[in-house]
Amino acid sequence: MPAAPLSRPERPGRLLALFLALLAAVATTLAAPPAAAAAPTRVMLLGDSITGDNGCWRALLWQHLQATGHTDVDFVGTRQNPWCEGAFDIDNEGHGGFRATGIANADQLPGWLSGTDPDIVMMMLGTNDVWSRLQPPAILGAYTKLLGQMRARNPDVKLIVAQIPPMDPAGCGDCAQGVVALNAAIPGWAAANNTERSPVTVVDQWTGFSTATDTSDGVHPNDTTGIRKLESRWYPALVSALDGTGPGPGPDPKPGTCKVTVTTNSWNSGLTASVTVTNTGTSTVDGWSLGFTLPPGQSLTHGWNATYAPRSGAVTATHTAYNGRIAPGAGVSIGYQATHTGDPSGPTTFTLNGAACTVS
Repeated sequence: MPAAPLSRPERPGRLLALFLALLAAVATTLAAPPAAAAAPTRVMLLGDSITGDNGCWRALLWQHLQATGHTDVDFVGTRQNPWCEGAFDIDNEGHGGFRATGIANADQLPGWLSGTDPDIVMMMLGTNDVWSRLQPPAILGAYTKLLGQMRARNPDVKLIVAQIPPMDPAGCGDCAQGVVALNAAIPGWAAANNTERSPVTVVDQWTGFSTATDTSDGVHPNDTTGIRKLESRWYPALVSALDGTGPGPGPDPKPGTCKVTVTTNSWNSGLTASVTVTNTGTSTVDGWSLGFTLPPGQSLTHGWNATYAPRSGAVTATHTAYNGRIAPGAGVSIGYQATHTGDPSGPTTFTLNGAACTVS
């Protein structure tokens, strides 16, 4: 007897259904948009000629980041300086001859921020301000305005600000002292302006940098040791900011490299204070500024063996022409006279060139 005919094509139908299901899955996969890649962190290098045309530390920094796996970084800025050795991101905001005060007074930064939108700003400004004999309060006032403009553009911006390198240009005998005074004031400014949302950290570009061996003209870093020293300080600070592990508002204090002894004599409305600063480190201090805060109600009327500014609050005492060098184990004595309104005590904390001192 012949076999009964099939009532329906069961097996071919199942194969067709499976094929159509696979086709639909492939079509769905092809139609789905690819996952968006994380945007790179945008870093603005803001400064003067030490960042711009003489800033080949930027190339070293970029190459260091790439070599250590930090490839999701985008240097941003309105300027491009491509003539350093090797491949690197040439965008920056280094303007030769510019002052922090000039940029702030002319409101130039908002235009540079527009379209670049940095997440991190690395700022090294103040060299030309010091060269123009401007004092720390004016320079720090410019810093404050610039930071406000950064935060207006990006409330979460991270600022890394440099204590500027030493300088000894021809015709500016007081520039070295001006740099010391500015650098001594920067950590306090950073601490006052630091916030959890928009942190401000400090990089020490002064310590260990020599105008004799690390610059080409007493100001600009040379292409051998100079740019390498600058890059070596920027790199860990930038990596900390990228990783979210920043060190806080200021360079790590280095207690033990200086010791301060202070004694006071007072009367009903006045006092005198004698201060001895001892270098307890192993390197000579060549140019110094001593930072301290007067108790409320005190105001300086006279000082000796240093120049003092301002007269109340957070004061910086800067060396004179004859006592700027303190050899290891040696000390220098200074002093001041002040009025008071009831509290005749002396300062309780001191910093020497921005580093904390022990007090005895």
